[in-house]
Amino acid sequence: MLRATDLHKTYPTGDEALSGVTMSVEGSETVAMIGPSGAGKSTFIRCVNRLTEPSSGEIYLDETELTSLNDDALRSARRDIGMIFQEYNLVERLTVMENVLTGRLGYVSAWQAFRRSFPAEDIERAYEILERVGLNDMENKRVDELSGGQRQRVGIARAVIQQPKILLVDEPTSSLDPETSNTVMRLLTDIAAEREVPVLINIHEVDLATEHADRIVGLHNGELVFEGTPDELDEQGLDQVYRGAEVPENIGSQRVSDGDTDTAVDPDRPLAGET
Repeated sequence: MLRATDLHKTYPTGDEALSGVTMSVEGSETVAMIGPSGAGKSTFIRCVNRLTEPSSGEIYLDETELTSLNDDALRSARRDIGMIFQEYNLVERLTVMENVLTGRLGYVSAWQAFRRSFPAEDIERAYEILERVGLNDMENKRVDELSGGQRQRVGIARAVIQQPKILLVDEPTSSLDPETSNTVMRLLTDIAAEREVPVLINIHEVDLATEHADRIVGLHNGELVFEGTPDELDEQGLDQVYRGAEVPENIGSQRVSDGDTDTAVDPDRPLAGET
């Protein structure tokens, strides 16, 4: 279980990205974190694995207090935190299999990691996971030959092979078409249920969040302002989350008309200081 208590993050610029956020993610639930640009969603996820250092507060993963760990202990704890990045964070020149197996680097020696030499059981597990995410027979393809949706699946497979205690997912559908976005979200929720791993997803498409998540949490100006089931996210809830910002009219990706051209509007592009 992930528990964050009174989490604060203030950047050197003085911008406060998180202001006393307290929440938990547990069991095999999928939790979607929504909110307008600059709300602190990406900052929250990055504070959990300490890619961004929180200013104050506590974060527990089961009984491990993550915010107090030294570098060596943090490297060990990160094996329990699967991270799926918006921009995939893959090594383009390596194959699908090689990228997936990087999820096991925390479990092998430095020499094995340098030689990309992994135990037979890790390789067998990688084949099984690639089949599960729909990439069987693609293990020898270079990642730079793949579509965006396929790359996202490689990222999911890499995180799953870690056998983590939680999956953190940062905007997994922002650069994908609607059909692929739904496929990726279904895959994440299915993996959560099958492997009994909780999933926390930072997502800006509210319609995908309400369709696929078990629970919705909403941030506004760094504060937790909504927490409930998708059915409980009514107009009042949306107003709480997006007050002062544009609210998706159809509870989904916003679109505005400019002459004869429809242009997608990303309501969650981070502000300066938020990644």
